[in-house]
Amino acid sequence: MTVITNIEDLRQLARKRVPRMFYDYADSGSWTESTYRANEDDFQRIRLRQRVAVDMEGRSTATRMVGIEVAMPVAIAPTGLTGMQHADGEILAARAAEAFGIPFTLSTMSICSIEDVAAATTRPFWFQLYVMRDRGFIERLIDRAKAAGCSALMLTLDLQILGQRHKDLKNGLSAPPRLTIANLLNMMTRPRWCLGMLGTKRRQFGNIVGHVEGVEDMGSLSEWTAKQFDPKLNWGDVEWIKKRWGGKLILKGIQDVEDARLAADTGADAIIVSNHGGRQLDGAESSIHALPRIVEAVGSKIEVHMDGGVRSGQDVLKAVALGARGAYIGRAFLYGLGAMGQAGVAKALEIIHKELDLTMAFCGRTRIADVDRSILLPGTFPT
Repeated sequence: MTVITNIEDLRQLARKRVPRMFYDYADSGSWTESTYRANEDDFQRIRLRQRVAVDMEGRSTATRMVGIEVAMPVAIAPTGLTGMQHADGEILAARAAEAFGIPFTLSTMSICSIEDVAAATTRPFWFQLYVMRDRGFIERLIDRAKAAGCSALMLTLDLQILGQRHKDLKNGLSAPPRLTIANLLNMMTRPRWCLGMLGTKRRQFGNIVGHVEGVEDMGSLSEWTAKQFDPKLNWGDVEWIKKRWGGKLILKGIQDVEDARLAADTGADAIIVSNHGGRQLDGAESSIHALPRIVEAVGSKIEVHMDGGVRSGQDVLKAVALGARGAYIGRAFLYGLGAMGQAGVAKALEIIHKELDLTMAFCGRTRIADVDRSILLPGTFPT
């Protein structure tokens, strides 16, 4: 593929270069995948108002997310197993985000550790936290994020239990991944990926292995992770984590207005309207559909962001028009990473920025801060 012009081009290339079990992990949802599909489809139903004879010079997509200057209202979402899409994936994605001027968020379930990413970058990144039963481990993770200079902590609230993801079950995707004969044969058809993985020492969950007593390899990790996600997570835990962290806090996984109000009452800096990319509750509404109600309910009290289904700069613009202060890309950057490593992530960001900039201009706006619902065609967007 000599000319890459959109995120779909990167997806197709990643599908050819990443082993099936890891590609499917990134590009799938739970159960029937209805929410996974709705996240994208509902963006397409929103129509834009084209304006003409407007001075389009001097455009700027720059803004702020949780007080941090960003080149556009986009951040890289935390994704588990990123380092299995491409060798050293988290490091490469963090470098691309830093070069572009947007935040990178490292997942608890990353392959490269907090310390790995900190050593490879020069600007602070964000760290995403899952709440485990082992509270001592959580405290140590928070302290490690502080020591690494992370500028925000993102607490995920919608993974107390794991949604059933049929493709992962069929592919044997577990922690650690099951290397069946079928999986090994498929990997052999991805020589570029295999060479990359042979050339790195980072092939396990770097934030966990070696940092938990009794978890020293991928074998012992499986037993530990099966027991650790805490179904008892509650708002009291959020308050405890907020005090322990002491810095900027983002709460991820809000879909309901009542939960949004409770989240705003915690004193967090931002919430993310998110259904975990359609990977948890299948049948939940799309993030873009839930966004306007939540903005109306709490937008004056707390910064509202969103993720889910963002595949273009037009999607970002639509989210901003409906009140989001920022949008997160997960699959879009993973496609770029799987396709071409750091250069692929940089390409994904360039594509999204160009689409955002041009569409903003066609809608008669030159500053992202001036974008509101008036750029949308009435009757085509949720209220």
